[in-house]
Amino acid sequence: MPARKLPLRPARPSPLGRIGRIFITGLLTVLPIVVTIYFTVWLLTVMERFFGRQVLFLIPDQWYRTGMGLFVAVVVVFLVGLLMHAILFRRLFGWAERLLLEIPLVRSVYAALRDLLGLFAQHKEPSLQVVSLDLPGNLRVLGFVTRADFSDAPAGIARENEVAVYLPMSYQVGGYTVLVPRSACTPVDMSREEAMKFILTAGLKAASPAIEPPGDAGYAGRRPS
Repeated sequence: MPARKLPLRPARPSPLGRIGRIFITGLLTVLPIVVTIYFTVWLLTVMERFFGRQVLFLIPDQWYRTGMGLFVAVVVVFLVGLLMHAILFRRLFGWAERLLLEIPLVRSVYAALRDLLGLFAQHKEPSLQVVSLDLPGNLRVLGFVTRADFSDAPAGIARENEVAVYLPMSYQVGGYTVLVPRSACTPVDMSREEAMKFILTAGLKAASPAIEPPGDAGYAGRRPS
């Protein structure tokens, strides 16, 4: 009678390996928080320094208190947003913007930042709509309709009933702009912020890091749910 083989028990991780996994779990938990706080503090510091210098031109140094620059920044941003509802101010802003776009280097940086921030703005027109495009092999990609009117574009850049769709890449700054028939675009019920986050993270939804009890051989870690 042949000897009965006992099932192999999974090897238990070594204490050093478990310590390393616990450290990685803590790192994955703390790092996004630290980066977010660092970026927020950096942005607020830059605004405080820039607008604080403008405040010092108007008041004596001994009157200045930390935070005045941020307060002025908030007031300026609010006033600009309020004035953008006035036709005269919009025309003046458009004239200044056209002058700004005449400067070669400034034109490239400003136009890129304006278009990128405009991707998340709440536009009333049906542009920047989240759509999906069908590819051969039962594949679909998410993108944004960036343009539907080519009346001011060079002749021949787009055919009739075509739209421009931007297809961002995952985990990098880049993408493709494709011209496709309007009928090839399927609207997706998703906000621009949600769609961009979904694309940039390759569709991953990270769960909160967790550590199993010491008696378990497995390790939950940080993984897609």
